Amino acid sequence: MPKIDYRKKLKSLYSPSAQSVVQVEVPPQSYLMVDGAGDPNGSPEFAAAVEALFAVAYTVKFMVKKGPLAVDYGVLPLEGLWWADDMARFSIHDKSHWQWTLMIMQPDLVTGELVERAMAEVRRKKAPAAIDRLRFEVLAEGACAQILHVGPFSEEGVAVEKVHRHIESLGRRPAGKHHEIYLSDIRKAAPAKWKTIIRQPMS
Repeated sequence: MPKIDYRKKLKSLYSPSAQSVVQVEVPPQSYLMVDGAGDPNGSPEFAAAVEALFAVAYTVKFMVKKGPLAVDYGVLPLEGLWWADDMARFSIHDKSHWQWTLMIMQPDLVTGELVERAMAEVRRKKAPAAIDRLRFEVLAEGACAQILHVGPFSEEGVAVEKVHRHIESLGRRPAGKHHEIYLSDIRKAAPAKWKTIIRQPMS
């Protein structure tokens, strides 16, 4: 059975340069999502969201693989939207006011009905703490600027600034939420090698 690599299929979205900011048009895409708030570092709420997302994402993957569609694919990486109700208080030095949505993109062959069945299966087998906060929703970002940041999360500031300067150079403004895509497994890779896509929608 052939295996679809959606990161390669959607290369323009998931393989930006680390050297310069690029513009992309992000089409509406479906995601598994869990909302939360507060500092993600060491947060049980944050860890619970990650657990629920991957449990459902892998259950959906195997339902598609073993079902009538008989399609295999790699689960997409974890992504996050980050903001604050008062953006003046959105600072990497004080994350207590942060709001976030963690999410995993789903291929277009995944339906809401399939996600509901997968969630029921995960509840029955594992019942992760955040399972009832998980939802299946379409996110439409449209025009975005993005760059690849290599290194620890604490050093993202330079990459974020590059993205915002690029948007300003186009005579446009940031719109929507700060978006990060985590390409590395931080449990296995050294922080200096972590790869994170920094994406910002613009108007």
